[in-house]
Amino acid sequence: MRPALNVRRPGGGITLRGSFGVARVIVAIVGAVALVGDYQYILGFSSFSKANYFAYFTNQSNGAGVVVLALGAWFAMRRATDPAALVTGGMLTSTYTIISGVVFGLIVSQAGDYNYKIVVPWSSQVLHFWIPAYVILDWIFAPGRRPIPWSRLWLVLIYPVVWGVFTIWRGSVVGWYPYFFLDPGQVSVPFEFAAYSGGIVVVITGLAAALIALTHRRREHAPVASEA
Repeated sequence: MRPALNVRRPGGGITLRGSFGVARVIVAIVGAVALVGDYQYILGFSSFSKANYFAYFTNQSNGAGVVVLALGAWFAMRRATDPAALVTGGMLTSTYTIISGVVFGLIVSQAGDYNYKIVVPWSSQVLHFWIPAYVILDWIFAPGRRPIPWSRLWLVLIYPVVWGVFTIWRGSVVGWYPYFFLDPGQVSVPFEFAAYSGGIVVVITGLAAALIALTHRRREHAPVASEA
């Protein structure tokens, strides 16, 4: 039997979990608007390819993140705890969203060293900086998140590996790569390419491990996420 709505306390006022449910709705809407805004911004470039837009790791991960946030909002307003599958999905999309912001921030900060200017429109700022910042706060403070078994840590590598292999293959066909460290014309192969790729894999795994550890920090407040 499902518990009653979890948005308001019996004596009035919104619960902490309900507050995060509302926040997730807002952030999901802002994220969807930013994805559309980023698409419209890039349309202004003569070299823009619609297919290339959807090839970016950031756009794919943020699109998935919007869906997970929306689902998280619904469950936050309906149930005391999130389903285990949603918590695991949130760990994955949160990791990808955060790493996208980290990588983009490094690219922007290093662009000046190569006499290259990167314009960061409002949509990119939202997708790369503001949404990752909210995701971190949500993961630390939002109640109702079940502990994730450590055995699920390896799941975080499936999507980046598949995306990376496909992107490298596609780049060799169309002559375009979404990020410089995947382009053989900009990094040496195999050593420099391996260094960049290996470093990103380590960071992704570390981020996912940190998110899982945070769910175990509040183990006494929620059962282990063994159910779907």
